[in-house]
Amino acid sequence: MNALKKLEPYAYAALRIVFGFLFACHGASKVFSVLGGHHPSGVMQWTATGIELVGGVLVMIGLLTQLAAFISSGEMAVAYFTAHQPHGFFPLVNHGELAVIYCFVALFIACHGASKFAVEKS
Repeated sequence: MNALKKLEPYAYAALRIVFGFLFACHGASKVFSVLGGHHPSGVMQWTATGIELVGGVLVMIGLLTQLAAFISSGEMAVAYFTAHQPHGFFPLVNHGELAVIYCFVALFIACHGASKFAVEKS
């Protein structure tokens, strides 16, 4: 498995880019009410949508990566505990799996930084 170790920087860059793209799409779907997204209705929802859209783009391109990912992670934690956890303890029951995985991948990216193929230098 030593051969895979050489690919780690590229695999991490792919994780960061794909995460950022999907997170931005998550926000964009709400802004434009497409692909199953519902238009935000309130300051908290608009703030969350903005974090998803802008934070996702910043993480994807690798600009202010750690800050954007940290804020995105916190936003997903808040989303989980306010929108999902009241409907049951387990994420599979309360449909919060996506919020949980977004939260922890963003936290990992916040700790790791931009790496390869980023606008900013690590």
